[in-house]
Order: sequence, then structure tokens, then C-alpha cells
Amino acid sequence: MQQVPAQLINKQCLTQSLAIIEYLDEVFPERPLLPKDPLQRFIVRQISETFASGIQPLQNLGCLLKVSHQKEKRIEFAAYFIRKGFDALEKLLKDTSSKYCVGDYVAMADLCLIPQAAAAERYNVSLDERLMHLDKKTAQRNGSLKAL
Repeated sequence: MQQVPAQLINKQCLTQSLAIIEYLDEVFPERPLLPKDPLQRFIVRQISETFASGIQPLQNLGCLLKVSHQKEKRIEFAAYFIRKGFDALEKLLKDTSSKYCVGDYVAMADLCLIPQAAAAERYNVSLDERLMHLDKKTAQRNGSLKAL
């Protein structure tokens, strides 16, 4: 399907962000990306799905070209859905965030935030104060996240 991201591990090409992150969580249990508590795991997955399913697909070039071949209309379309998704996330994060999206350590939701924050910047969507703080904190904490 020519998908991005793709990660080659043990001669196996892994695709889809959340599936890759869950794989890493299972293979490297000493550095968990999902909390042990079932409710906290749900919250991390809920936030992650909001990024991965609710916002990100609507800014893929293939989707945007179906909307319009005019760059301005594509930017407007993507920005609208990024704002709408971030509005929903802000409501979730007001009850869950501390140092990071859910609690005091980097989890799957934080890994989803980093590329969405970059996309927001690309489409001229400003982040609210909480999202900006979480994005900077996560990026500072894990310079190695670029590999993901």
C-alpha cells in the first residue's frame, strides 16, 4: 500500500503508527508506552485515536487532492479538521494531562502529538497553551522520538 510510517524490524516491514507503537510497547516492556492501569490505557488510546483517526487522515495529500487542486482550499480543509480535533483533545487533556498527555511519563498519546503539532504549524493552526507545553516537553524529553 506504500504506507508511511514504515519501520523495518527483523526483516518485517511494520506500518501504521499506533500498531508500531503498540509493538514497541510489547517488545520493550521496560520502557512502557501504555500504562498498566486499564482505564489509563483506555485514555491513552482514546487520545491517540483522536490524533491518528480523527485528525491525521484528513491532511494526507491523497485526501486533500480529492477536496481540491487549489492549495488554498486544501490548507483551509486541513486546518479546519486540525482545529476541530484539537478542540476535542483540549477537552480530554484538561482532565488527564500533567507533565505529558496522560500523567508524568511519555506514552503513546505523546508520540501522536509530536507529528500533529508539526502539521498544525504547517497549516497555520495555533496550538493552545496546554498542547504547546506538552509538545515541547515531549520533544525535549525524548530526542530519540524522531526515530519513531
